[in-house]
Amino acid sequence: MLENILSDLLKTDNIMPALPIIETKRLSEKVLNRLTDMEVFPRSIAAKDRSVYFLGLRNSRKYIGIVTSKTNTCAKFEGESKAESIGNLELTVTVGPTSSMNAAILRDILPFLKPRIIGLKKSAGCGDRLGMATPGHIRAVRKTSIAPVFAQQSIRENERTRRTPQIVMDDAMWGVFQEGWRDGFGADADHLKTTEDIDSCVVAGFTFFTIDPGDHVDNSADNASPNLLPDKAKALPWSTLESSPEDMKHALVGKPVDLGSFSITLDQEDVLKAAVKYGRVVAHTVSMYRHLMDVISPRDFELEVSVDETDSVTSLAEHIYIASELKRLGIRWVSLAPRYLGTFEKGVDYIGDLSAFEKSFSRHVSVAKTFGPYKLSLHSGSDKFSIYPVVSEHAEELVHLKTAGTSYLEALRTIAGYNTPLFREIVFFALGRYHVDRASYHVSAEIEKMPDVVKMSDESLPELLDDFHSREILHVTYGSVINEPGIRADFFETLNSHEEEYSNILEKHFDRHFSFF
Repeated sequence: MLENILSDLLKTDNIMPALPIIETKRLSEKVLNRLTDMEVFPRSIAAKDRSVYFLGLRNSRKYIGIVTSKTNTCAKFEGESKAESIGNLELTVTVGPTSSMNAAILRDILPFLKPRIIGLKKSAGCGDRLGMATPGHIRAVRKTSIAPVFAQQSIRENERTRRTPQIVMDDAMWGVFQEGWRDGFGADADHLKTTEDIDSCVVAGFTFFTIDPGDHVDNSADNASPNLLPDKAKALPWSTLESSPEDMKHALVGKPVDLGSFSITLDQEDVLKAAVKYGRVVAHTVSMYRHLMDVISPRDFELEVSVDETDSVTSLAEHIYIASELKRLGIRWVSLAPRYLGTFEKGVDYIGDLSAFEKSFSRHVSVAKTFGPYKLSLHSGSDKFSIYPVVSEHAEELVHLKTAGTSYLEALRTIAGYNTPLFREIVFFALGRYHVDRASYHVSAEIEKMPDVVKMSDESLPELLDDFHSREILHVTYGSVINEPGIRADFFETLNSHEEEYSNILEKHFDRHFSFF
């Protein structure tokens, strides 16, 4: 029976549909494990071009396995090959590393391993700072209608984790392969500030590019005297904006904007203030977008514009200004992240007036529908459980939820449950690094207000991951923790030894996130 299944797989030229999990488990346990001396992940099994591809575990390390009757197939991959036979089948069996070279070859063979364009479908970005979270993310996504973005990491996070865009892409791909996910996924090159950032992410194969022009926001516009606004506006880079102050005022001042259930008319001060605050943001976005178009052609891509990591809230008039200017300049974008009302701190729930947020958010949705449609993106979106019902109700499909560090925190929860001495060491190390690492993040945790770790029992340690102050402290110190020589090896060894437990913990955590959508 199993020989017949394998024989059928080896006869297929096109990608064979995924087999029922009960069959892949039996095939793994009775045949592939023995042929490769690995513990094969059953969902990973895929067949194409008379070859069978899969991922397996040997001595706590993952390898790609290939079983084929075509020796030239194996010759493409890095790895060791041997001849085997099962009944009448004469086979070549190859086991190779999960290297970038093997990842690139496998992507060309199995197109579902390549990221794709998502469009206006409701979506979620699942950042993974460790390169181990994708299987858990997939298990949660399987239960939803959400379009997933599995490869997502910012340049800032790459620097802190000592990863590259290519490593981020490859790690996500191996997770997709391991879980047998064939329904498509996006890849978000997050918070890009320079054209050099764009170039490295294009080479790595990303499909979704989040431009972060936050450094170009002029927050002083909020409190600037109306008498100063015209002079500030004249100083904007009008050649890049392909306009002039007069043209801008003619286009936007005093013109009613129909937003569906209501309309708004911007006066001259509204427009000048918006231009002063966000004019350089628009100019920088235009420059980045056109560079991206040049270097990625002929591939298609998606663009997100992010102004969320700024000091002041994006008003409705300012949102209208950004959207109308980007549209006038021919920019195509799929999502936009304003700076919303209230506080979006890392890894904790929304801080602010929920009713005021709902009123403001619903109006931003109206702008997105009118000038797009495009999705509204929630950055620092993880763990904002109190606002998810509001976002889901008003945005419906037009929402992109972006998470990152929450998956790292669940890795710490796993370590707290299975290696308590290491978890205690991580906590004390994080306390010593918090004052430095918090500098580039918007957090308000205070060391003095977190629970006393010394007095906590081993069994109660996971409770630290539910405390506001310790949660933020652990969240922002991830780079220092995983690169500390005395911690790093034990950290990853613990997670590798408990990968299934980590995936289960992640699945439950993201079930809670996605259930609102």
